[in-house]
Amino acid sequence: MPTNLAIDDKLIEEARLVGLHRTKKAVVTEALLEYIQRRKQVKIINLFGTIEYGKIQPRMTRMITNKEKIQLKSRY
Repeated sequence: MPTNLAIDDKLIEEARLVGLHRTKKAVVTEALLEYIQRRKQVKIINLFGTIEYGKIQPRMTRMITNKEKIQLKSRY
């Protein structure tokens, strides 16, 4: 969808050079993708401390012996 934007030429040229983009369109597309990603990250960060989890189950109930470690390594 074609869109006309009035963007500061110096600003977009600097962004093009810094981002190693060949076109102004590539600069704007990259900037929009980064903007969206950042906004989504902020929403996730704001969730920290607001979610309550149930009791966390331990991953291992015993220590792995050296013999078992060697056996595990040999499988891969």
